[in-house]
Amino acid sequence: MKTATDPRHKKRELLVQQLFAADFQKKPRAAVKHIWNELGRIDPLIAAAAPEWPLDKLNHVDLAVLRLAVYELVIDKREPYKVIIDEAVELAKQYGGSSSPNFINGVLGHIQSHETETSHS
Repeated sequence: MKTATDPRHKKRELLVQQLFAADFQKKPRAAVKHIWNELGRIDPLIAAAAPEWPLDKLNHVDLAVLRLAVYELVIDKREPYKVIIDEAVELAKQYGGSSSPNFINGVLGHIQSHETETSHS
């Protein structure tokens, strides 16, 4: 993230906000429907990376940030993983609680290393 006004960061902010809202409404807006449709792939990865935190017990902001980042890491794969993780940590700092950045970083680091191992096997 270069600045808070970076267009890519602004887009991620909007996507996290819409994923957060969709979690309560159970009906995603068009901008996040492509991510929402992949929750069957995304949520098990999050659950496996943080087994001590069932998805229904996770902070909804953290879950929205993780869903976006896991989508970008595992499905979209257009950005380098370091950029995705850095952006997710920044979003966690901005919207989450005091422990959110470390939690997000740990979960995504676990998923990224697992994905790297799987792709090299």
